[in-house]
Amino acid sequence: MGYTIAVAGKGGTGKTSLCGLTVRYLTEKKKGPVLAVDADANANLHQVLGVEIRSTVGGLREDSLNAVKSTAPRPGGMSMEQLFDYQIQQALIEAKGFDLLVMGRPEGPGCYCAANNIIRKYMDKLADTYAYTVMDNEAGLEHLSRRTTQDTDLLLVISDPTVRGIMTAGRIAGIVEELKLNVKRTVLIVNRTPAGGENGSLRKTIKDQNVEFAGFVPVDQMIFEYDLNGRPLVQLPADSQALAGFYAILDKLIL
Repeated sequence: MGYTIAVAGKGGTGKTSLCGLTVRYLTEKKKGPVLAVDADANANLHQVLGVEIRSTVGGLREDSLNAVKSTAPRPGGMSMEQLFDYQIQQALIEAKGFDLLVMGRPEGPGCYCAANNIIRKYMDKLADTYAYTVMDNEAGLEHLSRRTTQDTDLLLVISDPTVRGIMTAGRIAGIVEELKLNVKRTVLIVNRTPAGGENGSLRKTIKDQNVEFAGFVPVDQMIFEYDLNGRPLVQLPADSQALAGFYAILDKLIL
């Protein structure tokens, strides 16, 4: 079984950026093959990682369903399970040091449950072939209430450096407990923290959330410039303050 890291948080906290930097950390530390999964319907993890999307699991699921429902013969006479397994392999993007799988649009109300169950089964089987799986989840609380973050070794809950943001992160951690999800460890990380911002009311609010606090990631003008120019954040130089601060946190969390 591989080690699974999930990243969650409300929109605008920089969770996708930190998810991408987690992938970079694992590849640089040579922790073994890494699978990055973009489970956010608004997919942009590939931009952080600097790779192009060919197809998504959601799109291929619809193609597969159309093929199953049609009377046309399937390629090679494949069963439905074999067809979906093939499609997931087709959606896998191979990059330097990691592979990326983009889930794309979520299951709709008229979804074909048998197809989705097969996809989940093959997703689990695929993840088992990697030493690490890093998953970027949808913003907010929906993915937790739908129980789509399960069997997770480490859940990184990302917040911005505000009292309201930290309280929202605390609610995300609370839902994990309420739903009894199989998450072995949940930690809070406060991102984009200005100099001196880690003092005062933030510390008290963090303490009140009843969730393990992993640390602050400093605000970094370099990240703003990279985003402004559309450059992948995985290309940040080693002297990036945010990169160094986040790596120090991961050093303590991932042995």
